[in-house]
Amino acid sequence: MVAGIGIDLCGVERMKKALQSEHFKERIFSPEEISYCESKGRKRFESYAAGFAAREAFCKASGKTLSAVMFGGNFTLTRNNDGVPSVKLSGNLAMPGAKIFVSLTHEGGFACAVVVIDKEGEY
Repeated sequence: MVAGIGIDLCGVERMKKALQSEHFKERIFSPEEISYCESKGRKRFESYAAGFAAREAFCKASGKTLSAVMFGGNFTLTRNNDGVPSVKLSGNLAMPGAKIFVSLTHEGGFACAVVVIDKEGEY
């Protein structure tokens, strides 16, 4: 059963300005995410913006606070070998038994993320 759905849009230029602060980057994104985004070269800002949007979309889908998701270090956006994104949760964000689906896109100076949370057996 779908337990939550969230969507968010993030401006790439806004993210580019925010990333001028190393403190911001290291506080919001995991080392794994930073490594992935930096590997994208000129397109890294789109990847960072999509990761930020994924966090906001997860907040909307889960009802978790923005500060818990952004600053807790318990949310990581990962990708498999084919580049398919997924969300890894730990600590106070862990959702045992839940399946979390994430879709990302960026175009025209914006990045968008949609998150769906499925909890089997809950109605």
